[in-house]
Amino acid sequence: QVQVVESGGGLVQAGGSLRLSCVASGRTFSSDAMAWFRQAPGKDRVFVAAIRWSAGNTAYANSVKGRFTISRDNANNTVYLQMNSLKPEDTAVYYCAAGPELRSYDSGYRYWGQGTQVTVSS
Repeated sequence: QVQVVESGGGLVQAGGSLRLSCVASGRTFSSDAMAWFRQAPGKDRVFVAAIRWSAGNTAYANSVKGRFTISRDNANNTVYLQMNSLKPEDTAVYYCAAGPELRSYDSGYRYWGQGTQVTVSS
């Protein structure tokens, strides 16, 4: 089993920045990928970004590419999502997930965190 815990959400003005953290524990060889998803009010949960612990490969949704950066700190079992140039449409609950391979859909991930709220004011 893998446990993941997100933190770092909050309220920020449009154009500002925020950094989310996700700590993973109990990781096994079969959980090499970590990802961020988000769910806005009344919307489905959608892919944001993903990274592999091993090779460091990354993937981004088109809506955040160039503004968000996913990174990893293997020594501390932590994945980060640096969010710059935030827009009101980025407002959502952000979830961290762990899975066997890098995927851009939520069913590709086995373990999920509790979510952290990000609110961007205009």
